[in-house]
Amino acid sequence: MEETWRDARLNTTRRGLIAGAAAGGAGVLLPSTAAAKRRRKHRKVDVAIVGAGFAGLTAARKLAAAGKEVCVLEARDRVGGRTLNHKVQKGVIAEAGGEYVGPTQDRVLALAKAMGVGTFKTYNDGNNVLLLTGRQSQYPATPGLSDDPGFSEFTIKGLDLDPMAAEVPVDAPWKAKRAHEWDAMTLQQWGDQTFTTEGAKRLLSIATEPLWGAEPHEVSLLYALWYIACAGNEKEKGSILRLLTTPGGAQESRLVGGSQRIPIEVAKRLRGQVVLKAPVRRIVQGHGRVQVISDRMVVEAREVIVAVPPVLAKRIHFSPDLPAKHRKLLNALVPGHLIKWEAIYDKPFWRDQGLSGQAVSEIGPANTTFDNSPPSGSPGIMFGFIGGDQARRFAKRSRSVRRDQVLGNFVTYFGEEARNPSGAFEMNWTQEAWTRGCPVGHAGVNVLSRFGPALRKRFGHVHWAGTETADYWNGYMDGAVRSGERAAKEVLRALRR
Repeated sequence: MEETWRDARLNTTRRGLIAGAAAGGAGVLLPSTAAAKRRRKHRKVDVAIVGAGFAGLTAARKLAAAGKEVCVLEARDRVGGRTLNHKVQKGVIAEAGGEYVGPTQDRVLALAKAMGVGTFKTYNDGNNVLLLTGRQSQYPATPGLSDDPGFSEFTIKGLDLDPMAAEVPVDAPWKAKRAHEWDAMTLQQWGDQTFTTEGAKRLLSIATEPLWGAEPHEVSLLYALWYIACAGNEKEKGSILRLLTTPGGAQESRLVGGSQRIPIEVAKRLRGQVVLKAPVRRIVQGHGRVQVISDRMVVEAREVIVAVPPVLAKRIHFSPDLPAKHRKLLNALVPGHLIKWEAIYDKPFWRDQGLSGQAVSEIGPANTTFDNSPPSGSPGIMFGFIGGDQARRFAKRSRSVRRDQVLGNFVTYFGEEARNPSGAFEMNWTQEAWTRGCPVGHAGVNVLSRFGPALRKRFGHVHWAGTETADYWNGYMDGAVRSGERAAKEVLRALRR
């Protein structure tokens, strides 16, 4: 029988985390061998779904509930996409990928509840650490405001982005009145025109590196405004503060047992309808049906949902070929460079110093940190985000150098006790073969205004999902869930025709 989610080990191995580069070699994307082709099985279903992340599994869940037979094809030996639980010790995990949920993220919170996965608040007591323009200081984690001149200017003038973002339709940012103007300039150019202090300019880079795994000059202003507009829901407008803050923001809460628990629970309920180790190579349309050809099986379906990151979708061979605009869009949505480096301590010693574990720093590589300890508070787990140019440079260094550099950051922020953790691990999502970048595929100049209309446009019997296609919370787990729900509705309408 084909391997389903139940037959595979869903928790990450050390090899999968630390040696991701080997798994991400170019060979995994070569055409399958003749022997593999002979082993393929055939299955006929109503809907085939490519990808078992939040988007694909949400779509499968909705379609199965509507009485449709589905088959979810996942390239990895696990479900969860860009979420990943790493076992620290018995009963304790740390998230190596996406983990936070917050206000207005209604759909992922509803799914978590349905799967019996609870939430708890991100640790946010005491002071945050700020290192800016050569000066280290502290400020209260709540309300999260510093009197540093650069921080103050960044906060005050950064809010100017909110009324601009309010002019951007979340379902069609290319229809904004100033879409072409904003899409022709970078976020960096806006910052250079807006900020007068060096500290505020540096904070713009510090903010964009974990947000998109990119630098401000790599992101168009229109894309940034769309992302801000998406940080809300149908009742509450998006805000830059909601993206960047912990209390009341996107980092407010975590999921009990780790974020990957949600897709694992969804997959359990779908049983044999989820097939692992089945990378999809071709999607062939003709005669009112679609063939989805993977390394394990050929699935014949009436409709197909592609729910993988754009960088992977563009590697699938479509017959007939995708429209030129859609192909160009997939090529232009660049996956971010984001690494999560985590250290494990006997206890979260920074709490005894009155520190929250959150740091914002102009020095890297880990210039943004969080307390990632479990709800019990033991052991203590600290992680640092390394993104954009920092991540590109960091990845080229040896493991020992990477360790020394990040721990050096932690010592600077939290003291000498940070130098000797009992354990550590990292996840470089760029080197993960079936992700190739995190947290989201972002757009540079003149992408959304030219190719954006292709984002969700169905192609024959092929529909699109994934967090990059979401209207609200684009780039987040909530956006992925929303996109899966939307795609399922589209497919149900198509099946009724």
